[in-house]
Amino acid sequence: MIVQACLNGGRLVGSHPGLPVSPAELATDAAAVVRAGAHEIHLHVRGAGGRESLAPADVDTTSAALRAAVPGTLIGVSTGAWIEGDDDRRLAYMADWRELPDYASVNLSEPDAPAVIERLRRLGVGVEAGLASVADAERLVRLGLVPLSLRMLIEINEQDLSEAMVVTDGILAVLAKAGVRRPVLLHGFDATVWAFVEHAFARGYSTRVGLEDGSALPDGRVANSNADLVKAAVKLLASGRDY
Repeated sequence: MIVQACLNGGRLVGSHPGLPVSPAELATDAAAVVRAGAHEIHLHVRGAGGRESLAPADVDTTSAALRAAVPGTLIGVSTGAWIEGDDDRRLAYMADWRELPDYASVNLSEPDAPAVIERLRRLGVGVEAGLASVADAERLVRLGLVPLSLRMLIEINEQDLSEAMVVTDGILAVLAKAGVRRPVLLHGFDATVWAFVEHAFARGYSTRVGLEDGSALPDGRVANSNADLVKAAVKLLASGRDY
C-alpha cells in the first residue's frame, strides 16, 4: 500500500493558498510531501497563466524540476482530454515529450483512451487506468487494455457515500470477474476523501490525498498544505486501526 500525493489537479489558481501551479511551486511542494511520507507524486502540468497543459515545453520543464527536487520518487501526470481539448493535439504533444513522467493517468471514459494508452506504451510511460464507473471497467477489460496498465486507478466522484461505495463495488466486481491482478489505487473526492482513505487501507489498496481531491483534514479543518494532508493519511496507515 502506498500514499500518493495529488498536488493540484484542475483546481483553479488561488482556490487554496497552498495550491502549487508553477514548476518551481510543484517541485517545492513535491519535496514537502515526500518528507511527509508520500511515496509517489501525481500532478496536472500547468502552462502560461496557470492553465493545464500537455505541451512538451511545459511537461518537460515541470518533469525536470520535480526530478531535481525528489530524485527517485515516481512522478505521474494527468492526460485528461479536457486539458488540450483536441485528441490529435494531445497525441502529438505526448509524442514530443522528452522529460518523461514515470506514469500517466488515462480516463477510460474518454473515447480516445485506447490511443492515449498505446502512445504512452510506445514512450515507455506507465499507465494508470482511470476507472470512475462500471462502464469504464467493462471497457478496459473488453478492449484488452489491462496488460498495458500498471495499476487500476479507481476514482469515485459520487458525493453520497453509499452511492460511491456501490460504484466502487461494481468496478471491483468487474475486475475480479475478469481475473485482473493489477494493483489498485482507490480514492474519493471532496466529501468522500477520508472515507475512501480508510476503505482503501482496510482492503489493502493504495490511496491518494492532496488538494486535487480535497482540502479538508479528517477532523474537518482545512489543511494548510498538501504535506498536511499526506501526514494525516500516513498517520492513518501507520495506526493500523482495523486494517
